[in-house]
Amino acid sequence: MTALIAPEIAIEHAPPPAGMSGAEARDPDWFPGWATAVPLGIQHVLAMFVSNMTPAIIVAGAAGFGFGSGDTSEMVYMIQMAMLFAGIATLMQTIGFGPVGARLPLVQGTSFAYIPVMIPIVAGHGVAAMAALTTAALFGGILHAFLSMFVGRIRFALPPLITGLVVLMIGLSLMRIGIQYAAGGVPAVGTPAFGAWQSWLLAGVVVVVTLGLNFFGRGIWSTAAVLIGLLAGYGVALAMGRIDFSAVGAAGLVMVPMPFHFGFAVSASAILGFCLTGFVSSIETIGDVDAICEGNAGRPATDRELQGAVAADGVGTALAAVFGAMPNTTFSQNVGLIAITGVMSRHVVTIGALFLIACGLLPKVGAVITTIPIEVLGGGVIVMFGMVASAATSMLAGVEWSQRNMLIFGVSLSLALGLQLEPEALQHLPETARMLLGSGVLPAAVTAVLLNLLVPGRTAG
Repeated sequence: MTALIAPEIAIEHAPPPAGMSGAEARDPDWFPGWATAVPLGIQHVLAMFVSNMTPAIIVAGAAGFGFGSGDTSEMVYMIQMAMLFAGIATLMQTIGFGPVGARLPLVQGTSFAYIPVMIPIVAGHGVAAMAALTTAALFGGILHAFLSMFVGRIRFALPPLITGLVVLMIGLSLMRIGIQYAAGGVPAVGTPAFGAWQSWLLAGVVVVVTLGLNFFGRGIWSTAAVLIGLLAGYGVALAMGRIDFSAVGAAGLVMVPMPFHFGFAVSASAILGFCLTGFVSSIETIGDVDAICEGNAGRPATDRELQGAVAADGVGTALAAVFGAMPNTTFSQNVGLIAITGVMSRHVVTIGALFLIACGLLPKVGAVITTIPIEVLGGGVIVMFGMVASAATSMLAGVEWSQRNMLIFGVSLSLALGLQLEPEALQHLPETARMLLGSGVLPAAVTAVLLNLLVPGRTAG
């Protein structure tokens, strides 16, 4: 997932690998040698690979040029850009460029947090809607980078009560998509094929294999459980004759990123939505940096590291938007992976970033991904979005559930979820207000922040 897996989740830390002292393992600047760095770097990519490409697939599907459409070439482009700019943004974090980058082993990837805002922008409007979306992401990324200068001053406004609620709303907003994919996808809605047993079989294989590896697997088998689950479902689909490789043969050998591939179009509502969501994303990044420094380096994060990490989020998002990719953020599952491996070297993650960049420049990689049946992807999505909600419950577990906090949480959740489930209740409002209030995430965040600041009795929880 994105930075939605709560850093508060307790993870058992592994001892340093053989031949490496504890101080070396905790040092971000230490290079453990190629024999250790290369496999660990690839393992980081495996841990985030599926989560990174999924938002692009969801947005393309909502717009109408995703799975089941006549031409998926634009979705292939988006998948390639997701890999390429995840790699570039990760290099910003690990290597650093002036004030941009934490110079820590932070893996960047496409953010789930923006999906509830992106879907209303593109829903049913085709490729043409992507110009407004990517332009909004550009402005949102610039604001996100600007916010990096104030990270120390805004943390008080988002205690676990607020961030947990926001993460929960993200998970709840996405769950319908997982079931829809597992049942056959948008093209099958309204037809006898929607919800057929063959569809549920493919999705079920992915879920069962993923859960089995998470519960009983060790090492790479557990780390890459979702990816391996998708491969298992893909194998079953191949045996059922559901795979068409024609797109792979037609794909080129190298893809060159095109500036403003989808064009440039200013939408005030879209820009406002991305800017507000960027504020939430910056807090998630702060949590990841805190977790990686305190949990793995044994020290608190410095202001320089926090500011650099948030700046890299914003610059990475803006740069990706110029070339038609989705917003980027830090990936918390990779923070947990560092605790498991016991190696905090930023150079390990740099190797993973280079691998992502190589994949992003090879169109046949994206073409292979488009051959995955939508039901197979749905199985993986069900697990991922369920984990988003589970992460939220972990964050909320530390909240002091006083009557005040329960009311703030309850009212914010009820209002946000209710408006999302019944969007026609907003039909008399302007388009911008309808999009923002119907997103679920933004009304939950704004309502909870305002109530938490205004209602007497505010504490750290």
